Formats: sequence, C-alpha cells, structure tokens
Amino acid sequence: MIQGVSIYEILTITTVIFFIGVYGFLTRKNLITMLLSIELILNASAVNFVVINTYLFPENLQGVFFSIFIIAIAAAETALAVAIIINLYKLVASVEVEDTETMKY
Repeated sequence: MIQGVSIYEILTITTVIFFIGVYGFLTRKNLITMLLSIELILNASAVNFVVINTYLFPENLQGVFFSIFIIAIAAAETALAVAIIINLYKLVASVEVEDTETMKY
C-alpha cells in the first residue's frame, strides 16, 4: 500500500487525466496535439492498472505487466504516428486535420 495516499485520490487524478486526453482528442485540430491526447489516455490507463493491482493484490504483478505492455504499444504507436505525420507534412505542408481532408492523392 502507498502510505498517506488513498486509492480514491489516485483514481480521481487518473480519471481527470483520462478525460483531459479525451477532451483534447475531440477538440484539437492539430495532429500532434491529438497524438499527445492519446498518450494521456494510455498513460492514465496504465497508472490505473498499477494502482488497482497494488491496492487489491499487492503480491501479484499482473497490473505491472499490463502497464508495461501498454507503454510498449504506446511507444510503437507514437513512432508510427510521427512517421505518418512527417510524411503528411511533406505532402501537404501542414499538420492540421482540415488540410488533410482536402489533400489530393
């Protein structure tokens, strides 16, 4: 257990981080800020796995393994998304979502 911090406080913080990520993804027009919002969502879920595992089953490490898997997936997703954004910027000279909709192939 974590001394001085309850599970409700940590889950409240990760819920706020998760919904900041959802809000950022739904309202932003820039592809890079949308990518950062997805990272916030994934990081909040990884912290939730670790915290719930720590408080409910401190002797098991399933939550830690799930969070490591989420971090690996997030790193691969970020590398792929940045490569796509760079190639898109070379074609359109912008990373705005509206500019990619009018792109000619």
